[in-house]
Parts: sequence; structure tokens; C-alpha cells
Amino acid sequence: MSFEEFSKKKSSLIPLLQKIQENYGFLSADEMQKVSAYLEIPLSKVYGVATFYSQFRFRALGKFAISICHGTSCHVNGSVDIAQIFKDEFEIDEGGITPDGLVSLERVACLGCCSISPVIQINDKIYGHLNRKKVEKLIKKLKAGDL
Repeated sequence: MSFEEFSKKKSSLIPLLQKIQENYGFLSADEMQKVSAYLEIPLSKVYGVATFYSQFRFRALGKFAISICHGTSCHVNGSVDIAQIFKDEFEIDEGGITPDGLVSLERVACLGCCSISPVIQINDKIYGHLNRKKVEKLIKKLKAGDL
């Protein structure tokens, strides 16, 4: 990826990181070193900004990126059990990705959908009022690529 469309000012840091993530899906160590060199700022500054903002990721996500809400309402209504179903089915922990890259599983503090808890987000879609039966149906659809 070429950085030439960005000025060599410190104010280009966030837009540059956003563009890299848009292109690759995450921020690799190699790309962040390139940003540091291009903007002539310390690598620690690049990492400091990238780790401060929750929009940035440091690993690839699966084709189906599942975010499991563990906010208070979701926790009280069963998010731990929901997470366990996904972990058992795909044999990954939260923060992991299946070897085939189909599914990644992330733990999030809150998705802001407390009225329909427990909830998960798969890519850009929210699924609420979850229970074992609903999760098993979602898993079937995931495996079939029907989501």
C-alpha cells in the first residue's frame, strides 16, 4: 500500500492507520513500522495511538466476526453460556479465529442493546434474545455460509 496520498504530518496518523486496516483488515507490526518511518515519528507513538482507539485491530478477523456482549444485562441474561456454546462448537477461545478463517470470536464490554440481551454481533448484524436453540440455528447458518 502506498502512503503518498497522505501528508507527512502527525495529523495523518489516524487516517493512515484507518486506511491500512481498511485494506488489510487489521494493523500488522510491519505496516505500523512503515507508518512510523513515513511520518518520521517513534513507533511507540504509532502503537500508542493504535492501542488507544478501540476501532483498531491487531489481528485478522474471520469471515464471520462474532462479538459476544458481556455487559451487565447480557451477563445476567446468559452471555457466558452463549459464549461457551460458540467456544465449544468452533474450538476457539474469545480472541481466537478458526484455522480455516471462517469464524473469529471476540469478547466486548457492551454492544448497547441491553433491551434485547443477551446479544451478539456477527459482522454488522445484531442478534438478540438469544438462547441455546437460537444460537444453534445461527451456528448451522454460519457453517452453511447463509448469514
